[in-house]
Amino acid sequence: MKLCSSLFLLFIYNLSAQQNPIETIYFDFDKYILSSQQIKIVTDFAKKIDTTKIESVQIYGYCDDRGTDEYNYRLSKDRVNTVQQLLVSTGFNKSKIIILEGKGRIIIRSDTVENLHETRTKNRRVDLIAVKKNSYGKGIRNSLQGELKVGDKVFLENILFDIGSSKLTTVSKKELDKIAIILQNKKSIQFEIRGHVCCTPEVYTDGIDNETNERRLSWNRAKTVFFYLSSKKISKSRMAYQGCGNKYPLKKGDDLDRRVEFLITRI
Repeated sequence: MKLCSSLFLLFIYNLSAQQNPIETIYFDFDKYILSSQQIKIVTDFAKKIDTTKIESVQIYGYCDDRGTDEYNYRLSKDRVNTVQQLLVSTGFNKSKIIILEGKGRIIIRSDTVENLHETRTKNRRVDLIAVKKNSYGKGIRNSLQGELKVGDKVFLENILFDIGSSKLTTVSKKELDKIAIILQNKKSIQFEIRGHVCCTPEVYTDGIDNETNERRLSWNRAKTVFFYLSSKKISKSRMAYQGCGNKYPLKKGDDLDRRVEFLITRI
């Protein structure tokens, strides 16, 4: 029996600060055009989202495991672009939309999947993720998108460090890759990268970097981000860095204090 033209799932969560409501739109095999049902799913999403309470909407596209990497990457991008265009046509604020990427195909081992057909169906999709406005206090944002002003601090929860380390995690590198793309499109922004630490006795102003044995952990974290962004073609003349030690805890848990922030110094 032929599969219905499209399948949809709606996942709405009442989430903590590190989670996001997600809308998922499923596509037919090898398709990126929206049916009338799919259009309704996207337009309903746009209507129900309170844009005063979100920083942005992120869009990810996926394909199943059949076909070449190149073809499926292009198809996933086409799916992302189709959904983006529909959101904008409904009047959704374009400045709130971040197109992150078409991620191409999701690789699976067919001999290990119990229901291969269903799994492939669920992998042909676009995810819409609403990023809530932050709850970290006045002047602290959680996105480089939208209107920024001098003095704003931008804290991104995916750029965190392991205890005693100034090395970037895989997750942090992926987040910085996205930031680099935004900064390449916002060439006038200048900023200072500020490193922070947790769990350090008050008698000390900074933590010890396990790699160097220096009590300059917050500086080394900021420096690591500085040079990573430089490697992604962000001009060093736009950036500065410094370590803030343990002076500015967010009081949201130790994990969130092992962080860097971006202080906007010029627009």
